Amino acid sequence: MRSTKDRIRQALSFEIIGLIIVTPLFAWLFSHPMEQTGVLALMGATGATLWNYLFNLGFDHALRAWRGHTTKTLPLRILHAVLFEITLMILLLPIFAWWMGISLFQAFLIDIAFAGFYMAYAFVFTWGYDLLFPPETATTST
Repeated sequence: MRSTKDRIRQALSFEIIGLIIVTPLFAWLFSHPMEQTGVLALMGATGATLWNYLFNLGFDHALRAWRGHTTKTLPLRILHAVLFEITLMILLLPIFAWWMGISLFQAFLIDIAFAGFYMAYAFVFTWGYDLLFPPETATTST
């Protein structure tokens, strides 16, 4: 199980790298000013950072209770990424609609695009993070 310090490093590095990639990409894709997209991405990243910590902590505890360890197989990594993005989408939808001044349906479509990007990114990032910082070497404090 990962330490609190390691979980914070993981969540922050995930969000910072994600912001660097997603802000210009989505400003271009949705034809909105970079500032508007950047603030939206930052609001989403802030909420996602908090949710990332809580979700991963809960997921690891569930894995440990269910399997006796926190090692993730490929199907578990896919489940992890999908569940995280679905729950995050539900949390961010009203924020997207409010900030962009658009309908909930339009915000849902943008939210799906963000979720698709971040789902693939989360899968690649967490796998890479696990390779760089294996959970077995992390301390067991939570």
